[in-house]
Amino acid sequence: MTVLVTGGAGYIGSHMVWELLDAGEQVVVVDRLSTGFEWAVAPEAEFVRGDIADVKLVKEVIRAHAVDAIIHFAGSIVVPESVADPLGYYENNTCKTRSLIETAVQENVRNFIFSSTAAVYGAAGLEPVGEDARLAPESPYGVSKLMSEWMLRDAARAHDLRYTVLRYFNVAGADPKGRTGQSTPGATHLIKVACETALGKRAAMQVYGTDYPTPDGTCVRDYIHVSDLVAAHRLALHRLRDGGDSLVANCGYSHGYSVLEVIDSVRRVYGAEFEVTVGGRRAGDAAAVIANSELARRELGWTPAHDDLDAIVGDALSWERSLTRRNSARGA
Repeated sequence: MTVLVTGGAGYIGSHMVWELLDAGEQVVVVDRLSTGFEWAVAPEAEFVRGDIADVKLVKEVIRAHAVDAIIHFAGSIVVPESVADPLGYYENNTCKTRSLIETAVQENVRNFIFSSTAAVYGAAGLEPVGEDARLAPESPYGVSKLMSEWMLRDAARAHDLRYTVLRYFNVAGADPKGRTGQSTPGATHLIKVACETALGKRAAMQVYGTDYPTPDGTCVRDYIHVSDLVAAHRLALHRLRDGGDSLVANCGYSHGYSVLEVIDSVRRVYGAEFEVTVGGRRAGDAAAVIANSELARRELGWTPAHDDLDAIVGDALSWERSLTRRNSARGA
């Protein structure tokens, strides 16, 4: 049995590949390298460069590697970009996911794990949000993911397909063993941006809005270490293979930090100040989104191991230093 990881050369996908290999799984990656890097894919995994909407290619991969499960990360993830280019997001996130689901059904791949987002909830407030909360995405990114969830739900009702949808909150950090991390130039993840600024890769960073209805006026998010997130996927895979029903579950720590608290953590862990400017709100940003993750803990047997903001920041900073050395050695 082999697991197909789409987007496996990207940030979360590359961590997933290592997690699966560490657990003794066979892994094949399909990634078009729009934002990912082939060097980020563990050498023990098979890498195929291509688009998930290339039905012929994906079918060949499934057949050649006896794929029994798909973990689907490939997609676009920047909220303001989705506001500026909604049709692009619906094409890349929704239409291509539809194609991949259809291919899975046609090739009798019965286990499907989908990378979704807390953006399906919209502005949820400071109380932890459960999976039964009102779904009201405020950006095309969130809508594109929610439509994909619905397609997967309906396909599973009609075909021999079981799925797990994991709704991520804010993913951060890097592999504690230093094997991979967030490497995309111009990434918008807050902790990534703050670490780059601390290390002098950016002259300054900007806080987008200080007038939100939160304790310090800046957005509050539930930050989850990427290693805990991919561990949840591995547990979801085991659950599906063992005959578990389809499931939609949040992945977060059930508590949040504001933008200013994150910046303070980076300054504390790095040990120095760096320049931060203040600007207006960005389109599509919710004031606060925090997970109620009891369902994932109960159904998956998931117990987070990295629930510490300074530790998450420490791993992110270590990766940034490693990435600087790697890029210098490659002349990048």
